[in-house]
Amino acid sequence: MNWHDVFTAMLPEHILLAGLVLLLFVEVVSGENRDGFFLAFLTIAAATVSACMLYTQGYDGSPFPGHFVAAPTTSLPKAAILALTLPILLISRDDFRETRYYALVVSSLYGACLIISSTSFLTLFLGIELMSLPVYVLVLLAFLRPESTEAALKYLVLGGAATATLLMGASLLYGASGSLELSTFSNALATAQPLASAGAVLVVVALMLKAAIVPFHAWAPDAYEGASVPVTAYMATVIKAGALLAALRLFGTAPVTQPMVGLLLVLPLASMAWGNLAAIRQASFRRMIAYSSIAHAGYLFYGFLGAGPGRYEAIVFYLIVYGVMNVLAFVALPRSVDDARHDQLDALKGLFHRQPVAAVVIAAAMLSLAGLPPLPGFAAKFLVFRNVLAAGYTTYAVLGLVASYLGIYFYLRVIQYMFMSAEDPAAAHGKPRRMALLATVVCVVPAILLSFFPGWLLERL
Repeated sequence: MNWHDVFTAMLPEHILLAGLVLLLFVEVVSGENRDGFFLAFLTIAAATVSACMLYTQGYDGSPFPGHFVAAPTTSLPKAAILALTLPILLISRDDFRETRYYALVVSSLYGACLIISSTSFLTLFLGIELMSLPVYVLVLLAFLRPESTEAALKYLVLGGAATATLLMGASLLYGASGSLELSTFSNALATAQPLASAGAVLVVVALMLKAAIVPFHAWAPDAYEGASVPVTAYMATVIKAGALLAALRLFGTAPVTQPMVGLLLVLPLASMAWGNLAAIRQASFRRMIAYSSIAHAGYLFYGFLGAGPGRYEAIVFYLIVYGVMNVLAFVALPRSVDDARHDQLDALKGLFHRQPVAAVVIAAAMLSLAGLPPLPGFAAKFLVFRNVLAAGYTTYAVLGLVASYLGIYFYLRVIQYMFMSAEDPAAAHGKPRRMALLATVVCVVPAILLSFFPGWLLERL
């Protein structure tokens, strides 16, 4: 084993692990609750820089052959999800000062990075569990409303079901091939062997549960609504990205055949339709975003239908755009002490008259999530549906486009509340928080760059 390769290839993970140990060490030595924000922020920022450095250097290595790989195709997604966490930490500053919150976030990110570099079911399973387990606690940590307990319990139970399903699928693939490498999944797609096909289907179902695909979506609305704003933003971006990047590691560039094609056609289409229709009836902003994320998970899983070479480009670009715009909406969202009241869409009425910058930023995020040009959400959806059309599924591509346009209504309703409704007397009138303003700036810059120069990122995927 070459220790230099181990250190270099896993540099982002090593930085996260060192930061986590240091956070816990300071807490234990001091014997009192410490503010872990600055140490956690520096840790994640350093890990982001290291992932960018590995990408720009074109580093390609496998310190643990068959289990872990570092390459430009893994370094860029790592840098993206680590960078997306930084503005989430900034808005967390006003809600959480305890070390335990930041330690949980850092440990969850460590798992997400493991997922991206995994080449075996052993590493993939460890990554998914390390990413997911801290989030079960994060949902409950703020305890801003009584529903938080129920939301955390539902998330835990269904998350455990996803874990059991993943392990069962991996065991069937191992029984069919005698190997734990992820390549057994792509091999199963090309075989008619019942044991291998059943294992592949179970693994995909587990990841669909993690990503909240219909009918495995029941946990998402409650968990998003019951968690605090920063935790909801984290689940909607990093956790969603982790599940989809795990699927990307599995599918790779392998062609998709039956019965997987039916699974990737029907359930994602149902997610698009139900997610957009259900979001129309929501009175809670976070619950609306939950159903929006269900629809977007459908778009993302549609991307696996296309040809292998364009799959990575479409899904990673979509995840980056979706993550930036989702975080942008959350960091600009006005906050108040009464979390349940201010989570209502009615609280956004007349926001443009109180906080015009916040209203414009949220409006831009909503329009991009709706997929309207010239915002980057349009280019992201275009890449996905282009892949579906190129694969020959024209009817399903048309149905998916129709389902996506159902979502325009509820996105525009948010804009109508902010710009065209009378101001809500019960809404909070306080000044925007400084950390929220800084986080907004951090997100606005990449959002503008992605809107005007999407080709710059696409050329590097």
